[in-house]
Amino acid sequence: MTQKAVISGDDPDRLLHEPARLRLLANLAVVRRADFTWLLQQTGLTRGNLSVQMSRLAEAELVTVEKMFRDNRPRTLYELTNKGRDALRQYKKNMHKILAVLPD
Repeated sequence: MTQKAVISGDDPDRLLHEPARLRLLANLAVVRRADFTWLLQQTGLTRGNLSVQMSRLAEAELVTVEKMFRDNRPRTLYELTNKGRDALRQYKKNMHKILAVLPD
């Protein structure tokens, strides 16, 4: 009996597979843009963790970061890039392939 490899060249992207980053990307995928406070509320992450994870996603060019002041208060907005949307789609596709081989 031969066994088929469950995970092969279609491994999930490790950058996206980290739960906090995946949660952030999933939230950004359903809105045009989101500010720091909204993402804090939606994800339950700490300020420090959210900041670190968004920096990693920005370095990978999966999100854009726009910093501004509104009513003399700092405001940071995040938006998923086309590269980020493509990466998220590919991640979903790869996870479907992996999960499809599991028995019911």
